[in-house]
Amino acid sequence: MTLITPKIKSATVKLKTDRPVQKTPYQVKGVLMKNFPNDEIVPMLNGSYRKKFLYPRIQVKIVDEEILLVGLHQGVDPILAIHEKIKDLNFGDITFDVLEKSIQVSEEAFFFSSSIHKYRFLSNWVALNINTSKKYDLKKDEDKLQYLNDLIAKNIVFIAREMGFELPKNIYSKISVSDLNPIKLDQNGWRAFDGEFYSNIILPDYIGIGNGITRGYGTINGSHSDDILPFDNKEFEELKLESENSHFSLDSENFCSTLFEVDISTIQKPNVRKNKKKKSYPSKKKKKSFEKAKATRSKKEKTTKQNSDEPVNYNSYEYHKKQHSI
Repeated sequence: MTLITPKIKSATVKLKTDRPVQKTPYQVKGVLMKNFPNDEIVPMLNGSYRKKFLYPRIQVKIVDEEILLVGLHQGVDPILAIHEKIKDLNFGDITFDVLEKSIQVSEEAFFFSSSIHKYRFLSNWVALNINTSKKYDLKKDEDKLQYLNDLIAKNIVFIAREMGFELPKNIYSKISVSDLNPIKLDQNGWRAFDGEFYSNIILPDYIGIGNGITRGYGTINGSHSDDILPFDNKEFEELKLESENSHFSLDSENFCSTLFEVDISTIQKPNVRKNKKKKSYPSKKKKKSFEKAKATRSKKEKTTKQNSDEPVNYNSYEYHKKQHSI
């Protein structure tokens, strides 16, 4: 059986500068938008397409003090259009000269595989927000692992679907974290983890997973080969068997969930919410004043018409209405 899935393109640009970059992704985005105000990359970075694309098509990363620009699907062409024009990056307090630029383009960035592949987080995976933190804290350690595994699986399915990559079968996932006590972050009550995960979905390197993607959180790097082998049904059946016999681990510094089969039909597809303008109703006081003013104005207009020297318009609707009234 041959699985036919859509091809989603990706591009990654690495900028090697004359000194280590100790800036945030937001600061880098600000410089790019200032340098290329008329390029298509600007609405991809400034949030203009937030409702159109729930998952950012262009992501800016700082990895090992180097700047990375990651483009997915509709974000590929805007990156290709500017990468050759980036000569330096002026942050006001410091300017970085770009010495080298390397670019890697993949015609098939997402791939449904019959085997498991390992990914590690290069930056904290922000798995928990205020709501999910409450649920997480109430669980036992074993259940906490499975809960995190469920979250990473949902993250993967969400990204794939957002890219237009419909999954032909259920996927498999496994999460491993260094500690079950999450790292507390300042923003929005977020809590994060260090670690790695496993899945049979091939994902592009350096994309973000979880909360805070635009801030550089959840950046991943995979260990899979660039030469992806064809889907093997026999291998996939073995994966199912492995999942059924999988065990969790609560060893110190290696908290690992079971290999979990994710029923993708139970994961809802995200909908873009449209902001509805609330209807404004006048207060009782304002409404009363408005009706009083309207009545006064109507009385004045009636008096004016009665005292007017202008001839009566016998063809008017008002005149005919008056004649037929009892």
